[in-house]
Amino acid sequence: MMQRLIDHLPMLAEHNTPALLRAVGCDREDLQDMLAELRMLDPKPGLAFDTSPVETVVPDVFVRAEPDGSWQIELNSDILPKVLVNRSYYATVSKKTRDAGEKTFLTDCLATANWLTKSLDQRAQTITKVAAEIVRQQDGFLTHGVAYLKPMTLKMVAEAIDMHESTVSRVTAQKYMATPRGLYEMKYFFTTAIASADGGGDHSAEAVRHRIKQLIDAEPPGAILSDDTIAEMLRKEQGMDVARRTVAKYREGMNIPSSVIRRRQKKELAQAS
Repeated sequence: MMQRLIDHLPMLAEHNTPALLRAVGCDREDLQDMLAELRMLDPKPGLAFDTSPVETVVPDVFVRAEPDGSWQIELNSDILPKVLVNRSYYATVSKKTRDAGEKTFLTDCLATANWLTKSLDQRAQTITKVAAEIVRQQDGFLTHGVAYLKPMTLKMVAEAIDMHESTVSRVTAQKYMATPRGLYEMKYFFTTAIASADGGGDHSAEAVRHRIKQLIDAEPPGAILSDDTIAEMLRKEQGMDVARRTVAKYREGMNIPSSVIRRRQKKELAQAS
């Protein structure tokens, strides 16, 4: 029976208990015993041999609320590269140069060092400038949460701070922002727009995903929401013009099963309780 259960794991994933009982040839009590045995096993035994270190995400930018309602943006100085030019050493060595070639070499080295320190400073200023614009455009999110996340693109930020779009993309790659709402990758704030059904302002795709999850989490066992129903609720309650296939795509992206499987899941939970 255990072998037949292993052969029909997709039915288990779909919570199709009646079909699984028939395929395995057991009663519900036997099935529960076998499932309890399976759950005691390690699904990823190879992880016990994984010795790679766990990398902690360190924020590049801190965002803090000020008493007057504004936001303070501060770079994390602990992770900024620290480069200093020892000009005293340069002066000492310059006095001992013997020919024009040595003097040219030292001058080039100093120019390279100055260029490096200037570039690092400019990079820090660019990150701060981009972060400040993100905070300005996503003030609603920082104040009220994901439902108020606005549609925002790299182009919108680039035009607002008079920089090239590729520059904004580069300085936000793998950069993290610590906010009162939690730690977020800066790329998280760039979301596509979903048209409004009532002619109002557009909604961000992330806000739509968040609302879909809220609706599904709150659905009662006896009234599971189909993708069509969710799309209609989003249109009527939130003014979000979302097609059924878009709801399905976002739902699947969040690893939320279909309404059929959710109905089976909640029915099993109700029976178990």
